[in-house]
Amino acid sequence: MASDKATANILVDARWLAEHRGDPGLILVDTRAPADYWAGHLEGARHFDPFPFHHSDTADAPLRDFRGQLEWIFSALGVTAGATVVFYENDSGMRATRAAWLLDYMGHAQWRILDGGLKCAGAPNLVTTSIPYAQSNFKGTACEDLIVSRGYLVARLGQPGVQIFDVRSDEEYFGERVRAKHAGAIPGSIHRDWTHNLAADGRFKPPAQLREEFERLGLDSQNEIIPYCQGGYRSANAYVALRIAGYPRVRNYLGSWGEWGNRDDLPIEHPRRKVQSKGGPGSWNA
Repeated sequence: MASDKATANILVDARWLAEHRGDPGLILVDTRAPADYWAGHLEGARHFDPFPFHHSDTADAPLRDFRGQLEWIFSALGVTAGATVVFYENDSGMRATRAAWLLDYMGHAQWRILDGGLKCAGAPNLVTTSIPYAQSNFKGTACEDLIVSRGYLVARLGQPGVQIFDVRSDEEYFGERVRAKHAGAIPGSIHRDWTHNLAADGRFKPPAQLREEFERLGLDSQNEIIPYCQGGYRSANAYVALRIAGYPRVRNYLGSWGEWGNRDDLPIEHPRRKVQSKGGPGSWNA
């Protein structure tokens, strides 16, 4: 089962980081693009850009390869069993949350996110040099209740106790921007753009506010919630936001629309925007 972490154990701020920078088991990981990292990063931060590591085939054999790739990545980052790994980027975006979800999926519960990233880190001194560190032999145990394959999702379409959460942009959801062979959405999806998880300063919204907003959408904390996007990055941010809001059963659909929308054998729904009619405000057509 996934670990039941409180909000305070998921998000950390600049003060927490300053107080713990000397901890021997702390690993700080910058998840921005390489050019941004080398232009200036927090002292001691290791670098891992998750963007090149797409994975859109969630059949059994490809997922085994994916887990092997993750063991290689976290070994290269020097992650050991007792380490606390803090991920950051410029804000609380999709890069840091993607990396955090990957580590959580591989069974390492001691992960954190620097909430608000560098924007909220209190104007830290940035460096352009990297400090050598020892690699490890990371061997994770995958938490299968944190991930969704297409087969798992197909079997649960329309079933009680499961809700699918589309966190792509409005244009993608309504088929106005097509990033796969097919436009559309997974049938029965509840939709909200992932950027609404964040406040104006780049931090996650407070837990109570996120909870109220998710409940207003119709997401039930008693259900299993399955977020998806195009490639499992924005949905990783939703995974973290839902956990912060107290939703205990959240699974990220790794393949997302990059898998679903490129296949001809999976059902697709075509949502339509509500357009205001000539009847005036409050009158809508489907």
